[in-house]
Amino acid sequence: MATPRTFLGRLSLPERTYLASALRTETVGGVLLLVAAVAALIWANTPISDSYTAVGDFHLGPASLGLDLSVRHWAADGLLAVFFFVAGIELKRELVAGELRDPKAAALPVIAALCGMVMPALVYVIVNVVGGGSAGGWAVPTATDIAFALAVLAVLGTSLPSALRAFLLTLAVVDDLFAILIIAIFFTSDIDLLALAGAFVALAVFWFLLRKGVRGWYVYVPLALVIWGLMYNSGVHATVAGVAMGLMLRCVRHEGEKQSPGEHIEHLVRPLSAGIAVPLFALFSAGVPISGGALGTVFTRPETLGVVLGLVVGKALGIFGGTWLAARFTRAELNKDLAWPDILAVSTLAGIGFTVSLLIGELAFSDDPALTDEVKAAVLAGSVIAAVLAAVLLRLRVRTYRALYESEERDEDHSGVPDIYEQDDPEYHLRMAAIYERKAAEHRRLAEHAAATRDDGAGPA
Repeated sequence: MATPRTFLGRLSLPERTYLASALRTETVGGVLLLVAAVAALIWANTPISDSYTAVGDFHLGPASLGLDLSVRHWAADGLLAVFFFVAGIELKRELVAGELRDPKAAALPVIAALCGMVMPALVYVIVNVVGGGSAGGWAVPTATDIAFALAVLAVLGTSLPSALRAFLLTLAVVDDLFAILIIAIFFTSDIDLLALAGAFVALAVFWFLLRKGVRGWYVYVPLALVIWGLMYNSGVHATVAGVAMGLMLRCVRHEGEKQSPGEHIEHLVRPLSAGIAVPLFALFSAGVPISGGALGTVFTRPETLGVVLGLVVGKALGIFGGTWLAARFTRAELNKDLAWPDILAVSTLAGIGFTVSLLIGELAFSDDPALTDEVKAAVLAGSVIAAVLAAVLLRLRVRTYRALYESEERDEDHSGVPDIYEQDDPEYHLRMAAIYERKAAEHRRLAEHAAATRDDGAGPA
């Protein structure tokens, strides 16, 4: 009889090291994202709100190339291409070296992510069919914002075990893949076949240069800009170009390499994405007028209520339900140190759908600016509610998480490698034996000194 697989078991040391580095950058970026979102809301709801609109609508760029775009447009189509480029590299790495490389192991997070997108869309459609609203925004609540979620964890001071963090990251990576497919398929109208063909030719050149081992940012950056410009002019959303280029990078390490080219480039570009691109997009997208009446509309209008319930209810039910069903039918056993309420907490946290949800909201209701702003307000409200509920659920288990995290971090022999990964290394046990022998010798010396002091009459009576 086959041994059941462990779900959310301990990560390998290389995977854990990569995860820690990636999430550290995303956490900092998430805090900047929160700051940018708050700044946008303040800017758009003060007496100087006219300047917010004026800056966002200011146009720049070469009109002859079809790129005379507003600042807001540059942020959505240009800067987010950097975000999706990093997402493409993450996905490629997950497929060849991470959680998705083993089809059996990948089934569970992929099913969870799919259910976590289908259920919010279904919730949105049901609310709008019953309420007589527009079903055009069904894709808005389907996305998860990993940076925002990690920022919430940072604010809470909750040290999730690495397995739960990896699960959240894998969910977000698969989520990003399906989000870009939704954008490419459902939000592409008029296609310029010549520009699209040019983009494919440029992508082929990009791939060929990578395979030939050509190096130099001065080669790839101009080529990436050409690919992006052609993709934009083709009518396909320009962020697709970012994902396509990210997927082409090699993410498998060759002998003697500390990092694959994909990991190296991701390490260089991720701070730009998390620290500049995404916060600037948030700055020019999250600034919606907020008033008592506007907040009331969020919970009464079917389009906005569908977004809120999709993020808060649909995401949690979809991810948790998909995970439970996948584990049941694949006979995967949950890590004995964790419990199903932990999965529910992470599923609720995944209801934070800030960045990509805002982008899809702009695309879904581009012909109705007033409704676009209301949907953005709904995304903000739904994300905040999901964050608060997740915070409550996570705090209930904070002692367990802290104990597991400390166990994963413990390095008593000061080797630079957590002790939990050295249990099969004889040298580790010899180092620990030496440490305990030194401690034992010190305690014997202290015992002899205490006994001598007492015999001299100097000790306590």
